[in-house]
Amino acid sequence: MLDSWMIEADSLSMRFNLGMEKSLSLKQWFVDAALRKHKAPQEFWALRDVSFTVGRGEVVGLVGSNGAGKSTLLKLLAGVMKPTRGHVRCSGSICPMIELGAGFDPQLTARENILLSGAIMGYSRDFLQSRFDAIVDFSELHAFLDVPVQNFSSGMSARLAFSIAVQVEPEILIVDEILSVGDTAFQRKSAEKMRAMIGGGTTVLFVSHSLEQICGMCSRALWLDHGVLREEGPSQLVCAHYRSAALGQPVPDAPEEELC
Repeated sequence: MLDSWMIEADSLSMRFNLGMEKSLSLKQWFVDAALRKHKAPQEFWALRDVSFTVGRGEVVGLVGSNGAGKSTLLKLLAGVMKPTRGHVRCSGSICPMIELGAGFDPQLTARENILLSGAIMGYSRDFLQSRFDAIVDFSELHAFLDVPVQNFSSGMSARLAFSIAVQVEPEILIVDEILSVGDTAFQRKSAEKMRAMIGGGTTVLFVSHSLEQICGMCSRALWLDHGVLREEGPSQLVCAHYRSAALGQPVPDAPEEELC
C-alpha cells in the first residue's frame, strides 16, 4: 500500500538537451548563421526508467560513479525538477540537503537567511523562532549572525544550511555528500546528529562516495549506473558489487556483513 511508503519513484526518466543554452544566445546564433552551422539538439538521458520505494523510517544509500544520475534523481525527489517521464511521490515533509547554501540570499544576514530558508521549506515564522537558538548553537556561528552571508566562507555557509536542515526535523531527509561539512569536530557532530535523526524514525535517502558511510548508516542501497538502476538490495552486498565493478575485480567470497 502507498501509505507504507514515504518515497515512491515509478519509471523516472530525465532527458536533457545539450547545448540548448548556447543555441539561445543571440551572439551564437549570428556566429552559427555566418558559419552556416545548423546543429540539432543533442539529447542526454540522465535517468532511464528508475523505479524504487523507500519505506517509513528506512535509511537507503545511493551509490554510483560521477555522472551516474545521482544528483538528478535527488532533485527530482526534492521537486526541484520535473521528470521527462514517470512520476515520484513523497509522503510527508521533506528536507533536501543538496548543494548546501545554494538558496541563501547573499545580501541578507545569517539571522535573516535562517528565517528565509525555513520559510522556503514551508515552516512558519513562529516555528522557526522556536528553533532559532538550536540552529545557531549547532552551527557555532553566534558571532556572525548579523554578517551578510556573502562574507561567509563556503564552509560557514554549508554549516549554517546543514544546521537549519537538521533542526527542523523533517519526515524525509535527502542528503547529498554533506557529512564532510566543516572541520573534523563539526563533521563528527554532523554524523552524530544524522544518526540521532535516523534513530528517531526519519526516512533518509543518503548519497555518498564513502562506501563505509553507506554500509554503516544504511540498511539498503541503490546502485545507479549511467542513469539506470543496476542493483538494489542490502547495502553491504550492493556496495561490494559496485566496488568490485569499479576496480574490475570479482566480488570477495565473504559473509555479507564483512563485505564492507
